[in-house]
Amino acid sequence: MPLYAPPLRDMQFVLHEMLDAVGQLKACPLHAELDVDTVNAVLEEAGRFAAEVVFPLNARGDREGCTLDRATHEVRAPTGFKAAYAQYVEGGWPALACDPEHGGQGLPLALNQCLYEMLNSASQAWAMYPGLSHGAYEALHAHGSPAQKALYLPRLTSGEWTGTMCLTEPHCGTDLGLLRTRAEPLGDGSYRISGEKIFISAGEHDLAANIVHLVLARLPDAPAGSKGISLFIVPKFLVNADGSLGARNGIHCGGLEHKMGIHGNATCQMVLEGALGTLVGEPNKGLQAMFVMMNAARLGVGNQSLGLTEVAFQSALAYAKERIQMRSLSGPKAPDKPADPIIVHPDVRRMLLTARAYAEGARALLCFCAVLADTELHHPDESVRRDSAELLALLTPIAKAFVTDNGFAATNACMQVFGGHGYIREWGMEQFVRDARINMIYEGTNTVQSLDLLGRKVLGNAGATLRTFGRLVGALLQDESGNEAMAAFTAPLAELGEQLLELTAEIGASALQDPDEAGAAAVPYLRVAGHFVFGYFFARMAAVALKKIAAGSTDPFYTAKLQTARFYFARLFPETATLMRLARAGSAALMETDAALS
Repeated sequence: MPLYAPPLRDMQFVLHEMLDAVGQLKACPLHAELDVDTVNAVLEEAGRFAAEVVFPLNARGDREGCTLDRATHEVRAPTGFKAAYAQYVEGGWPALACDPEHGGQGLPLALNQCLYEMLNSASQAWAMYPGLSHGAYEALHAHGSPAQKALYLPRLTSGEWTGTMCLTEPHCGTDLGLLRTRAEPLGDGSYRISGEKIFISAGEHDLAANIVHLVLARLPDAPAGSKGISLFIVPKFLVNADGSLGARNGIHCGGLEHKMGIHGNATCQMVLEGALGTLVGEPNKGLQAMFVMMNAARLGVGNQSLGLTEVAFQSALAYAKERIQMRSLSGPKAPDKPADPIIVHPDVRRMLLTARAYAEGARALLCFCAVLADTELHHPDESVRRDSAELLALLTPIAKAFVTDNGFAATNACMQVFGGHGYIREWGMEQFVRDARINMIYEGTNTVQSLDLLGRKVLGNAGATLRTFGRLVGALLQDESGNEAMAAFTAPLAELGEQLLELTAEIGASALQDPDEAGAAAVPYLRVAGHFVFGYFFARMAAVALKKIAAGSTDPFYTAKLQTARFYFARLFPETATLMRLARAGSAALMETDAALS
């Protein structure tokens, strides 16, 4: 069976020792009274809920899956999911980072990030039910009318209702400009919406009294393409003016997808037959509102893979310490046993350390992103809000694609540690691999994230935001210049920074002549950028650990942090050399291949 203990010490290290998140966020009036003790107390309780309430449901949820009653179109989640959600609501967890005006606790998104990491380790499928609700909350908080906010946000905040995002249709996924769902105005401010949506996570279930669907659709006179998309609130049950529930709306689950993983989450085919909805924001500008939810979801998907990487690592590490096979190449390490524990073998350590490094790098990045999001929303200085938003926009595709690519590699490596036992269901490792695979696909495939990073976030403003991040790196390098103990981290980071700017300029010039050059380079480019970002955070973490040790700390946590950082720079960071060569390979070997693909 898998093992999981919430990584509270590392979360506290990232939030308090590396980021000084509390100190940064005190500049925001909403968080002026925040303190470290409160953060730690919330983390401990969240970890307890994740480990004791949700984690025991994971394997059962995978085996049992969801059940659709085709006569009533009702979906039942796996045994125990509803009761766990009731405990989640009773504990006030949905309200953690929500606006106090709507019943929220007003705590930082950075704290919510850690809560959801632990929930994703415990059960990604279960965590998707409340997780999508928070995205719906954010979209309505940013773009809903006062009446919509008053009606829906308190109930999303409390967890009484859950939310979804209904984008994809059978003929269109990423290219939302092709969607066909129609919205007919009724003349009273409401609309009749008809169409079909697929792959809708948590689209129908029995956990909450109502489900608030955010649906993209076209008005009758809408322009073609993405400029003609509007966003609508379409609740499962119609909502009366006083917030009470009315009749069943014309939206239902027509079928459940039969998936490779996340079996415990209801991934639905949703049918809209004249469903009543209300417009969010302005007509034909629905994507702007939906992008609030989509960007939150992309960070959330990165967090899903972080959660899976952590639990897979913990389980594989425990197994490697107990499983005996063969002798160490350098001589017996457990002479009292017939063979040595497999953790003595170099390649087993490589696999374990890969998972650990990818987890710790992702945790640092995602917590940093969450602090940026808090600053963007709540800092009193407009220029700080703007700069935070710009940097977060650059890092979002990296947080989604790089972290999920790494998560799949890490869960595969951890399954490999178990050998043949990893392929057997009872050990739980193959579920982590299956669950992790979807994270590279939904909320915009990782190729789409790569195109977004290179085309829109980097080349779109001539590398200005990339250079902004580069200045953070430069400041670190300046602070640590002359520190020989940091050279193993700062020297390769500085070198890659120069190489990345040069690579960016080369691709930009080539793309001006042939846009396919950018398409051919985008995926390896994102991984280079991802390593640059991870390298920055590992260097920061190493700097903190070295200072603690120099000050006399004997806490093995800091020694482990340094060892992980050294492994990362020695064994994972050098991938950038191959990636840059791939990015420079050009499009011809891909596009001039009609005969090979005929």
